[in-house]
Amino acid sequence: MTIRVLLADDQALLRSAFRVLVDSEPDMEVVGEASDGAEAVRLAKERAADVVLMDIRMPGTDGLAATRLISADPTLAQVRVVILTTFEVDDYVVQSLRAGASGFLGKGSEPDELLSAIRVAAGGEALLSPAATKGLIARFLAQGGSDDARDPARAQRLDALTVREREVLVQVAGGHSNDEIAERLEVSPLTVKTHVNRAMAKLGARDRAQLVVIAYESGLVRPRVD
Repeated sequence: MTIRVLLADDQALLRSAFRVLVDSEPDMEVVGEASDGAEAVRLAKERAADVVLMDIRMPGTDGLAATRLISADPTLAQVRVVILTTFEVDDYVVQSLRAGASGFLGKGSEPDELLSAIRVAAGGEALLSPAATKGLIARFLAQGGSDDARDPARAQRLDALTVREREVLVQVAGGHSNDEIAERLEVSPLTVKTHVNRAMAKLGARDRAQLVVIAYESGLVRPRVD
């Protein structure tokens, strides 16, 4: 399958550079370019994009608002958003993860990192390493006040999980891969993947990054800043 990529950035020069890079790969193609968030949402629908490379700071509808709109639209459930930013650790990044982004990538990343990120996001995985996602969210919640950050509605939704699914969710939020979780819980990686997928379905999470967010916001895992 060819990964259909949409570029959303208000700088034409950057979009052009990203297009050349993406179109050079045999397994992906650029299907559209947007200069603001509203256009990105529209083109994601029209062009059936698989992955949107989304800049956060754009005029009009910014990347954060666009990510929320894409995540909330059932017809765009297959679309994965990768946030591109020059500010790799700030509140906007965490808000993007909460809004439904699969992760973020610095604009200074190497070309191979960007291409790998597109493939990872298209495969439904969290773009960030689980540990990096966990640390970022924990830091954000700790700064905002852990009690205020709790989401009672999400805490109630955890009731739908089995005991094993909760155990797996804790491990995911702890930054562990499926193989690592399998070893810790003494089950097969395939079993872990099944539990992760079921937890995602029950909690309405698009990918592992959102599972980490839910684990913290529900209070299942406590934020801690090293």
